Amino acid sequence: MARYFEDFTVGDVYQHPLGRTISEADNTWFSLLTMNTNQYHFNAHYAQGSPLTGGRMLVNSALTVAVVLGLSVVDISQTAVANLGWKEIQLLHPVYAGDTLYAESLVRHTRESRSRPYAGIVTCLTRGITHRGDEVCRWERTVMVYKRDAPHDKGHFPTATTGPLRPPPQ
Repeated sequence: MARYFEDFTVGDVYQHPLGRTISEADNTWFSLLTMNTNQYHFNAHYAQGSPLTGGRMLVNSALTVAVVLGLSVVDISQTAVANLGWKEIQLLHPVYAGDTLYAESLVRHTRESRSRPYAGIVTCLTRGITHRGDEVCRWERTVMVYKRDAPHDKGHFPTATTGPLRPPPQ
């Protein structure tokens, strides 16, 4: 369920419903797509010499942040007008291929937008954890979201040329 500004209450905690297992292919693709040439992300032979990873390839930390952010969208920013900022992104524990990431967020602050009457500002603390419970990252994010009566996110679903779906006759 998409949340509008009126649905956020300071102190609410959302355990976002989906998890995402990171594969080696995800990590290699993301690292190379984003031009991250640190070989710990895509070269198993090179990673074997790492004193910090036990010889395993590290998941690119930008991928970790992107996945945790994406997991939070359903509850925090499905109705976003714009992301306004992130503060203090902390990377707390390494992530490896095969780890499943989950996310949860705490609503820290809300206020109505002073310049856009159709929106409000929500600030949340979000963290990512693995299936083992390791906290891998956290940050504070501020996002502008629509109010329930804003017209901007309504009426975008197309009308089928074959007409609406109807239940079968009884």
